[in-house]
Amino acid sequence: MTEIIEQDISRQENVTRILDAAERLFRHYGYAKTNVADIARDLGMSPANIYRFFASKTEIHQGICGRMLAASYQMADDISKLPVSATERLRRYVHAQHKMTLETMMDEEKVHEMVIVAIERDWHVIEKHVDSIHRLIADVIREGIAAGEFVDQDADMASRCFGAATVTLCHPQMVAQCLAKENRATPEELVEYAIRALKK
Repeated sequence: MTEIIEQDISRQENVTRILDAAERLFRHYGYAKTNVADIARDLGMSPANIYRFFASKTEIHQGICGRMLAASYQMADDISKLPVSATERLRRYVHAQHKMTLETMMDEEKVHEMVIVAIERDWHVIEKHVDSIHRLIADVIREGIAAGEFVDQDADMASRCFGAATVTLCHPQMVAQCLAKENRATPEELVEYAIRALKK
């Protein structure tokens, strides 16, 4: 049993090392210009060794994307548990997600490229993340309804609509497009508009 546990730990350590190296190279050279051989060379191992853990470059990319989304979800989960009103938690979540999108996915062009490739491939890992966020927001809305902050309504539907109303602050491609426009609602205007809709 101990040997199996040690093997699992060793495997996870190798997976983490590969993902760390791949993300570093993707950030520096770009996703398109980095291949499995580059990642193997950076780690001082053979490409065959990489393939023991990942079937392809795409699978490595999925692993990196999964880590980024996990960090995004953890941030949302932490905010959802704050001892403040449901209104304030929704407000803080959207602003924090917008800030994370700007800092993590927009400031570094190579990271943006990596994220866009993932979105265009419509990976299940992204859909799972969206569903998880919707459930989290729905729970906050239910608490807001119970506290009398929001009108009685279908919290799951309200969560999906809230997400759709604020998606331009969280979706990398939309954020990039809106940054270059002057005739768009500000993040503050969008968030407050979406919150007001829950109170009517």
